[in-house]
Formats: sequence, structure tokens, C-alpha cells
Amino acid sequence: MANNSRYAGIADVLAAEIADRPAGSRVASEHEIAGRFHVSRAAARAAVQELEQRLLVRRVRGAGTFVNRRTDLVLSRRQGPSLHETVRQAGGVARTVVRDVRLLPLPAAEAGLLERPPGSPAHLLARQSYIDGLLSVLALIWIPSDVLTEVGAAVHAVESLDTILRQMGGVEPVRAWCRVSCAVPAPEIAAQLETECGREVPLIESLSRDRATGLAVLCSSMWNRPDRTRVVVELDGPWQPPGPPRDRERGGGGGPCGGRCPLGG
Repeated sequence: MANNSRYAGIADVLAAEIADRPAGSRVASEHEIAGRFHVSRAAARAAVQELEQRLLVRRVRGAGTFVNRRTDLVLSRRQGPSLHETVRQAGGVARTVVRDVRLLPLPAAEAGLLERPPGSPAHLLARQSYIDGLLSVLALIWIPSDVLTEVGAAVHAVESLDTILRQMGGVEPVRAWCRVSCAVPAPEIAAQLETECGREVPLIESLSRDRATGLAVLCSSMWNRPDRTRVVVELDGPWQPPGPPRDRERGGGGGPCGGRCPLGG
């Protein structure tokens, strides 16, 4: 059997064995795999690398190799825009950390999406979200100041932005528009996401409106680690005419933040 077939076969056996094991379970070491299958250490290493490429395991320097499970982020008419609720329904636990929040004038692209005059004041938040303790998402979020006059204290005290908007802004956010693509994030975004610079990652761009009034209340660019999340789009519910935003050409990877990170590194 050719070497590549050999390690691929070992990877298939190991993949079947870990399929029902919980996330975070330790996987046999390269030394143990080599001894079990009577192959060289190099072949064992190639088998583990194959599992890693399939996103079935994750390797932690100095700690070992562990079973990896991706969380489904479902985008549908039935699913609200809350990341915490989406993760909960997928069986996971989300924790969000605010890295920065600033009051800035709305750039033209974001102003058009949010239907506000360019230069209108808006809060820009950078938030890292952890799913089951692992960094999984970096979100850049714009909220017009006429929706929330102050967000600094609230976003550090309450992790769910959906809850803050309901309780402080008196609005019920619903996803009105969404686009899913793969894009290369700017280096500072890749660094905050702790992913390889220059590598494409899934990007979810969205606009949320208030259910009662139709007012645009926030837009976001959500960058996802492909080894931690799987974006699932469900085209369910009744058909509706094309909605809100006027699509436009945007450089640098697209999205409300255009692949840029106005908050810096």
C-alpha cells in the first residue's frame, strides 16, 4: 500500500473511532498510533495531520491532540440574530468578551445599510465569542446612537447584545438581510481571531431591524473560525420580495467593515 494510502487508511480508522467521543477527548499520540499500526512516526504524524485537515481533531502545543466538534450556526427565518441563542440551540455554550467599543461617525457604506446619514454617530463594537471555551468568532458591530445612546457599561456587564437591545433600546431585533461568503480578513482581524493571516474564513454579514417598526438597529460583520463553527443556511419560510439594503461594490473582502478593522489591532 502506498504511503499516502496507508496514512489515509489509518486516519479513516481513527475518524470512525472518535466519531462518538465527546469534544475535548484526548486522541492517541503519534507514538501510540505508530506502535498500534506498525508504521513509522512520520506515517502516524501524517494520519493525525489528515484528521486535522478534516477538522476532526485539534492539536494544542505541549498538551496533545483532542477531538474537535464544530458548532452549527444556523441562519434561517426561524432563528433570531442572537449568537448566544443560536449556539445554545446547537447544544453549545457561548461566552462573549468585548475587546473595544467606540462612538464613531458612520462611514458611507454602513450609513447606507443602516439608512442613516453618513457621519451619524454610532457605536462600533469588537467582540470575541468563545464556544465551549474556544475562541470561535470575531464580530464587528455598528449600532446607531439613536438606538442606544450608551453601550459601554452595558456590553461589559451583559454578554448578550440581543438582551441589551431589548431592555435598553426597547427594540426586538430580527435579521432582515444576511450574506454569507468566504473572505480574507485584514491582518489585525486575523490576529484577533487567532487564525492564519491570508487565509479565507467564513464571513456572515447581516442587518437587523426592529420587528415592530422596521427600523434598522444594527449591522455586523462576523468572522468565523472554520475549525470551530459551521455556517448553515436554511431557506425556509414564505418567500418575500427583495428587502432592505442596496447592494454595492465594496473592496477589501466586503461587509459592513469592508475587511478593515476600524478599531485597530
